[in-house]
Amino acid sequence: MLRFQSFDLLATPVAVVNGQGMVLFANAALEDVRGLSRRSIVGSCFTDSFTESTQLQKALQGVLNNEFSVLRYDTGFKSLNHEPLPVHVIVTQTEKADEIVVELLPLAQQARQDREERLAEQAQVNKELIRNLAHEIKNPLGGIRGAAQLLAMEMDSVELAEYTQVIIREADRLQTLVDRLLAPHRLPHLVGDVNIHEVCERVRLLIMAEFPKGLRVVQDYDTSIPEFRGDREQLIQVLLNIAHNACQALTGQIAAGQACLTFCTRIARQVTVGKQLYRLALELHVIDNGTGVPEAIKDRIFYPLVSGREGGSGLGLTLAQTLVQQHFGLIECDSVPGRTDFRIVIPLP
Repeated sequence: MLRFQSFDLLATPVAVVNGQGMVLFANAALEDVRGLSRRSIVGSCFTDSFTESTQLQKALQGVLNNEFSVLRYDTGFKSLNHEPLPVHVIVTQTEKADEIVVELLPLAQQARQDREERLAEQAQVNKELIRNLAHEIKNPLGGIRGAAQLLAMEMDSVELAEYTQVIIREADRLQTLVDRLLAPHRLPHLVGDVNIHEVCERVRLLIMAEFPKGLRVVQDYDTSIPEFRGDREQLIQVLLNIAHNACQALTGQIAAGQACLTFCTRIARQVTVGKQLYRLALELHVIDNGTGVPEAIKDRIFYPLVSGREGGSGLGLTLAQTLVQQHFGLIECDSVPGRTDFRIVIPLP
């Protein structure tokens, strides 16, 4: 079974079985899920591991009869704690007639991969939308401001001159907004060695200076996390945007002296980001005990100009997602009333 040893590199459980369902090979991920050694799994009947054994039996028979080369279906798999694990089963032919590969994708993992793909596609659409929109606004904006300045020079009335100043000030405000939209796409990506805890401490000090009372900031760090190559200033901006949003959502708790913001760093193994499997990844969690993300915008918080508070620009999270994706990572959000967790995942070497 040396031919199948590469399956040990996969994060998903894989078994190679014969036409009767007897296991010929089991990868390391399958050992973990079953809670059994490879020696115990090999030679056993794999169909007995499923809540509906007849589905796999029919699939294997279909492969043997050359009815199809690949079959997919959803079922329950008996895991380590004997609780059925919802899985997506992929049954695939090999070059040998009596060897069939059965791959199990936990449905939660499949849903996560689908969500990552949507976020990546959304970020790309956002980037193009922002770039095009910003340029469309910027071109006539300079003409409006210039015309207002010329008009102001020709006016003798102070009252009318005030109106031109309003136009100029509003044009400048829009120019600043456009610059913020374009900033992450045109600033150079300055790569260097990054200590993520230095980034966290920098942001923590900034947050504590802005909210000196009523807010407790918890540092839950895994100090074994190594340095990695990245843009330190961009990552500070990412964490600051998320933490600042969290503090603004904690207004009521801060006033009552019950606000809590947690920075948590962990190492994750065998992480998939954008269909790419990474052996190690950094997980940075920003957790608050606020009221949570409004249900109406929960699925759109990374869209540009979507904000959950009055007066918000709706750009902070969009820019944060863009900057993290420049580090080949991703930001996800899990929010319920009383706990909002923004999870930043960045692959490590």
